[in-house]
Amino acid sequence: MFRLVSAKLNRRTALAALLLGIGLLAGCSKTPPLAFQGTDITDAPLGGEFRLTDHTGKPRALSDFKGKVVVVFFGYTHCPDACPTTMSELAAAMKQLGDKAHDVQVLFISVDPERDTAALLAQYVPSFNPSFLGLLGTPTEIKTVVDQFKVMYQKVPIPGGDGKNYSIDHSAGSYIFDKTGKIRIFVNYGAGSAVFAHDIGLLLAA
Repeated sequence: MFRLVSAKLNRRTALAALLLGIGLLAGCSKTPPLAFQGTDITDAPLGGEFRLTDHTGKPRALSDFKGKVVVVFFGYTHCPDACPTTMSELAAAMKQLGDKAHDVQVLFISVDPERDTAALLAQYVPSFNPSFLGLLGTPTEIKTVVDQFKVMYQKVPIPGGDGKNYSIDHSAGSYIFDKTGKIRIFVNYGAGSAVFAHDIGLLLAA
């Protein structure tokens, strides 16, 4: 009788140890969340595939850049402050990343299709960094992409203008995708180049 009970206990002990071991292995295999300084928006219903034209006239899709960390920013070339500030921060972040910056693609999507021609984007966007790409499209194409990202933008006429002079109020945050093309981070306007460099660096190392 003792041996029977002992055998049952041994089997139960072995089973418990096995289950505990499996649990520990499962716990070890779970990847902890990355410590982003921007806002973690992994799995948020934002973004998705899009197709526009770059400032060289080449058709571009988000999926073209798989294997790289991609930063998407919406702006316009006549923007007086938010756009040049963010683009300058991204340019500084590329310098901080050094050689790792070769695996990063910054995409500047114009929300001013009336004025932002390919020629104008070709002058503006690469002036911050030669690798940066400006993307443009028809008003309908731009609205489709803007809606995917829940970006707000609105034309604001300048008093006394002839209708051609206007500014655009727009969302000024940046969206960062990992190397698989999955949206991961939202960086608020004015966060600074160090935040971009830190979070992009985490995605590059993942």
